[in-house]
Amino acid sequence: MEYSLSSLIDAAEGIGLAEAARQNEMKYNEISQAEIDEKMREALDVMRQSAQRGFDPKMHSMSGMTGGQAYKLQQAVQAGITAGGGFLGRASARALAIAECNAAMGKIVAAPTAGACGILPAALLTAQEEYGLSDETLIDGLIVAGAVGEVIAARASISGAQGGCQAECGSAAAMAAAALVYIRGGSAKQCADACAFALMNVMGLVCDPVHGLVEVPCVYRNASGVAGALVAADLALAGIPSPLPPDEVIDAMKAVGEQLPPSLRETGEGGCASCPSCKRA
Repeated sequence: MEYSLSSLIDAAEGIGLAEAARQNEMKYNEISQAEIDEKMREALDVMRQSAQRGFDPKMHSMSGMTGGQAYKLQQAVQAGITAGGGFLGRASARALAIAECNAAMGKIVAAPTAGACGILPAALLTAQEEYGLSDETLIDGLIVAGAVGEVIAARASISGAQGGCQAECGSAAAMAAAALVYIRGGSAKQCADACAFALMNVMGLVCDPVHGLVEVPCVYRNASGVAGALVAADLALAGIPSPLPPDEVIDAMKAVGEQLPPSLRETGEGGCASCPSCKRA
């Protein structure tokens, strides 16, 4: 089986990217279309529930480092005092809420990992709210995102310990960008271009969890990750092609991850985790 975005684009000719991804899943994993869609529907339900729980202002993580911040951002967006406006503000708040739900031991969907769990659902759920999309459309978006994530995982990595946060929040942003392009009517090539833009814009992002917990700066990178996904999707939908082949960008991310020192790959030894205030706490 060839893991590449170029092969996905070829397979999507005449049937669309979501259908090509479904057929690929059915062929290699011996699963029916109904089973695929049901799994995605279940995932969508959990995504909604985790967003709802994450907006509880009384919810906090066991460490106390995170919790309640998504509620604050939601209130600021509703009050019209944020700089980014409605769609971006609501998506960022949702991404933060889901990441905070994870930090508080809530049930989430790893998309593709727990540390990056807020980006994809925030993008899709906010798009549904903004454009009146059906759950069926979001399920198609999840299937597209899954196909893109599978390519990234096979060619590079989705592990912060292996490739830095570019492999977690970066991959999630790439998946979300491709899904957004698809549900907004973009072509398979534009989906791949959006993936490339999302990855190249966070190339080299390190994994530096404070005190070794998936909280700081992780939850805040979920908010910035969905913003990056929106930008990448808009670039592609505007007809701007990736200046580099998307598969080459994924390969470059792998190479960069391999060059990151261990201190910047989830060990909690470098980056934000090495700030003097963290060592005093």
